[in-house]
Amino acid sequence: MRVKVVLRCNECKQRNYNTMKNKKNTPERLEMKKYCRFCRKHTVHTETK
Repeated sequence: MRVKVVLRCNECKQRNYNTMKNKKNTPERLEMKKYCRFCRKHTVHTETK
C-alpha cells in the first residue's frame, strides 16, 4: 500500500519534495536529509500530509 507524501524543510518550513512510501513497512513519519533550494543547503526534511 503505497501513498504519496510531501517532505517539508525543518528550517524554513517550505514544502520541497513529493515522494511515495509504503505505509505497511514504515508507519512512522519519514525523515530525510535533502537539499533545500530556499535555504541553499542540505537540511532535514520531514513528512507532512
